[in-house]
Amino acid sequence: MKIGIVILNWNGIELLKTYLPSVVEHSRDHVIYLADNASTDDSIKWTQDTYPGVQVIAMDKNRGYAGGYNVALENVQEEVVCLLNNDVAVTANWCDVIKNRFETYPKLAACQPKIRDDKKKDHFEYAGAAGGFLDRYAYPYCRGRIFDVIEKDVGQYDDAVDVHWGSGACLFLRKSSYDRVGAMDEDYFAHQEEIDLCWRLRHAGFIISYEPQSVVYHLGGGTLSHLNSHKTFYNFRNSLYNIVKNDHSSFWIWMLFIRMLLDGIAGVKFLCERKFSHFFAVIKAHVYFYSELRSLLDKRKAIKSFTEVGMIKKSDLSIVYQHFIKGKSTYKK
Repeated sequence: MKIGIVILNWNGIELLKTYLPSVVEHSRDHVIYLADNASTDDSIKWTQDTYPGVQVIAMDKNRGYAGGYNVALENVQEEVVCLLNNDVAVTANWCDVIKNRFETYPKLAACQPKIRDDKKKDHFEYAGAAGGFLDRYAYPYCRGRIFDVIEKDVGQYDDAVDVHWGSGACLFLRKSSYDRVGAMDEDYFAHQEEIDLCWRLRHAGFIISYEPQSVVYHLGGGTLSHLNSHKTFYNFRNSLYNIVKNDHSSFWIWMLFIRMLLDGIAGVKFLCERKFSHFFAVIKAHVYFYSELRSLLDKRKAIKSFTEVGMIKKSDLSIVYQHFIKGKSTYKK
């Protein structure tokens, strides 16, 4: 089995110069694609000149994370694909151990490797760490990362486990499963669309997993820094999208109400910290959410049409309460 490695890029020539060499070196038995979101720099030319074996999928405009990958996957023939950020360095056998997982477990729809921080290599990286989970209010957290607290990797998460979601920084997908539940939601544009996709895959009876023997190093913030208020907007808005679409419990409206109150508290915190752009990003996120509510309810109905395993539970705990009130800062705690 060959894996199609799809690297999404937008004006990232310097990142490609740094990170593409490791992908080429450690993926010789697989097929590498550059999915370019209408870059205006020399990303495509440099890639074609330097690595002519890399196949280029050129977009006519910047379609974001979801749209870019949706177009790219229409042009990829391999049954298992890896969605890979352009700021990720990979290591030996990173593909092969996950390929073996897909060959062994037919219900496996998505899998992520261990993701370490390329700037602090003995620590996990924010975007995915050792596999993602959702608390009762759909706040995402990871083994190895609770909010902004990042753990050092000392082997505490070296067990292969099933998770709620895998990181979009490096996410292996079975295309037939992806086709079963529909493409990534392009209304998200960026951030948390992989959480939505994994949630839908779980609704359809598939498994999402974490494989610690595959290790990659992610720069993080290569496209949009966590300090950027645009990222705040997308994360707050898209998390609300996820609840309406995918929380099929009988009390989902109550959960949504609580989540929106917590968002309000976060907005006040930004205001007190004089982070005015982030404060307004929270308000903007809620305005957009209300404007899209009817469409989201239609999507919720469509997802229920292929739900096979009943209600997909989130964690029972509130990560906000556990972290900010009880002071717990690691996954094991």
